[in-house]
Amino acid sequence: MQTTYIETQQISFQDFKNQILEDYRLGRISREMSYLGRREVLTGKAKFGIFGDGKELPQLAMAKVFRNGDFRSGYYRDQTFALAIDALTVESFFAQMYADTSVEREPASAGRQMNGHFATRSLNEDGSWKDLTAQKNISSDISPTAGQMPRLLGLAQASTIYKSVKFEGSEKFSREGNEIAFGTIGDASTAEGHFWETLNAACALQVPMIVSIWDDGYGISVPTKNQRAKADISEMLSGFQRKEGENQGCEIIQVKAWDYPALLDAYAKAEHFARTESVPVVVHVIDVTQPQGHSTSGSHERYKNEERLAWEAEFDGLAKFKEWILNYSIEIDGNEEVIATTEELEAIDEEAKKIAKAGQKTAWENYQKAVSELIQSILPLVESLKGQNAEVETYISQFNKLVSKAKKDIFHLVRKALLVTRGTNSAERNQLMQKYNEVAAVEKDNYSSHLYSQSEWKSENIQEIKPVYSDSSEDVDGRVVIRNNFDKIFEKYPETLIFGEDTGNIGDVNQGLEGMQEKYGALRIADTGIREATILGQGIGMAMRGLRPIAEIQYLDYVLYCLQGMSDDLATVHYRTKGGQKAPLIIRTRGHRLEGIWHSGSPMAGILNLSKGILVLVPRNLTKAAGFYNTMLQADEPAIIVECLNGYRLKEKQPDNLGEFTVPVGKIEVTKEGKDVTLVTYGSTWRIVTEAANELEKLGISAEVIDIQSLIPFDLSHEIAESVKKTNRLVVIDEDVEGGTTGFILQQILEKQKAFRYLDSDPLTISANDHRPAYASDGDYFSKPSTDDMVEKIYAMFNETNPQKYPAIF
Repeated sequence: MQTTYIETQQISFQDFKNQILEDYRLGRISREMSYLGRREVLTGKAKFGIFGDGKELPQLAMAKVFRNGDFRSGYYRDQTFALAIDALTVESFFAQMYADTSVEREPASAGRQMNGHFATRSLNEDGSWKDLTAQKNISSDISPTAGQMPRLLGLAQASTIYKSVKFEGSEKFSREGNEIAFGTIGDASTAEGHFWETLNAACALQVPMIVSIWDDGYGISVPTKNQRAKADISEMLSGFQRKEGENQGCEIIQVKAWDYPALLDAYAKAEHFARTESVPVVVHVIDVTQPQGHSTSGSHERYKNEERLAWEAEFDGLAKFKEWILNYSIEIDGNEEVIATTEELEAIDEEAKKIAKAGQKTAWENYQKAVSELIQSILPLVESLKGQNAEVETYISQFNKLVSKAKKDIFHLVRKALLVTRGTNSAERNQLMQKYNEVAAVEKDNYSSHLYSQSEWKSENIQEIKPVYSDSSEDVDGRVVIRNNFDKIFEKYPETLIFGEDTGNIGDVNQGLEGMQEKYGALRIADTGIREATILGQGIGMAMRGLRPIAEIQYLDYVLYCLQGMSDDLATVHYRTKGGQKAPLIIRTRGHRLEGIWHSGSPMAGILNLSKGILVLVPRNLTKAAGFYNTMLQADEPAIIVECLNGYRLKEKQPDNLGEFTVPVGKIEVTKEGKDVTLVTYGSTWRIVTEAANELEKLGISAEVIDIQSLIPFDLSHEIAESVKKTNRLVVIDEDVEGGTTGFILQQILEKQKAFRYLDSDPLTISANDHRPAYASDGDYFSKPSTDDMVEKIYAMFNETNPQKYPAIF
């Protein structure tokens, strides 16, 4: 086990002096970056700025106890910390401000995130994992306040898991579970539910986690007293303080942001508790100042009075640090030793300004060079078209008058030139067109790549293995198929674990995990509290550290509690790091056709629209669901798998190759062939659609039934269009609201697959009513599409075209 900061601080005075001066130097550089960054925004060279000035000292102290293998999930003001652990340079700080799309110059996000959002790269270029124990790790920041907290729980819990779980390659992710997850959050954001849910779960689970609260007394302009029940968050958290002899709760440490020795002591203690005892710790850093206010969007003079502003100037952390250094002296062997003189510190101040300015200048020149090279390669080609249309010269003149030119201005010029010269077939225009296609492909990669995996482990690359059946294959309840498949999964993949409400002891509410906890232990098959947001967060954090978690959300309706984390964090992590990080979490849930407003909703359209970046898999039975789990555990992308609630007690033939067979993503299945109309559906509705198709056969209508299986990705081979080409009619059926998921499906089929060319009738959608389904079987019948609804509405399509053959029903 690694020693802690407390146990390693036996150093000479010279080393002590050097550490102090290096901290002061780094703090001053960070401050100058903040000052200069604000100026870059106000002069128009950067779009927005949010900085960490005032928080330099506590972040320097936190960095001293941050070891290789540790993780941070933090707040967008931690630039000093990022500098201190070598995860940020002055150049990369400003490259992010300018939205430089170079991964080399801006490795955190390649220009995709606004400044202050930090990340280290966990992946090699091919998408494989780096050795995370050999580097200090920052999980990619997000802006939504407290949104970083649920993920923090999983990052910390992974250390607990790794104390017991080993698998091939696990040494890349943990050294005996000795790592700490560090979280940072602004004081006002502790009013958010995610903060309380995360801390509550951490105290129950007893995970090695240190949460730093930067308390500057305000949430933008709103004072702390208006944010919470108590102005002092430490007082509010006093009930969380662990008691001696109890394995619950956390340690709470309060410390002033300007007291350098106290900060070192506070973080040394925090590390000791977390690393040696696996106890969560809250470090409440008070008296934090914010010299430039909240951000470049406004001035804090608008809401802070003169007394507060004067106090902030007096208790500025770096000013107090300088004062402490100058007042420090110690007698060693009869000689009085000091750390530095006023002149020496002022020299450091000047050096810091030069370093910040030099880094900013280099970052700006690199960014401008990339733009200039683009202009040089394109502008002559545009100019060559001046003789073909007079408007081209006008657009060039407008372009040349721009004081500052960005890539968007270049592309606007090219597209205008191509627009006004349309219909012209010349060598010059063809050359411009060729160049435009080249640079457009580069910018598509710069701005739109890596929403989904681009590695060899991309889910679409997983080979299909069909279920194998024999004469001895049994007909069993669907829950038995999924249960026995999970058994094979947990045996085959020791890095796989599952957790959720009622998941462990009773084997989930539908007995799909019956006996699994007894067989594989409570660490891997775990019950959680009722806290969906942090169940998701556990999964995200653990997946970021190489485990293969399955986060169970008991019902599809309850996914709404997770939607913020799914949308803002999980769905974007691979994109917002341009392939630098991944979190291949599987979300397990169940839904559709159970009776009652809050157990039978279908928020599929919300999931589809808000969670692009996560695969959405909708199997029609439990065998298909099992196959999807087998597929996704070989892939490196996040997915949500929606099991059919009404399928657990229905009989299915159990495959002989449990744990091995796979269901391909993005591939539909024609489950009933027909020639008159194509019926497209998914999930639980498939059974009812099949019943309706059989009823239609009796009425002389041959219906082809297609199970989509995978909403994202959707029908990669465009097989649905081929079906419509044969039948010339299309009906999309589900139990979402009108215009919800059916709207998405129609867009995919009609627009992307161009199936409108084959239609002889208007496409039809059959969905549920817009209200939630009412209770009981009658409620289901009158709220969601029934077999009767489907038969009548599809029959009406044929009545419209041939009323003699298909006389009206009503």
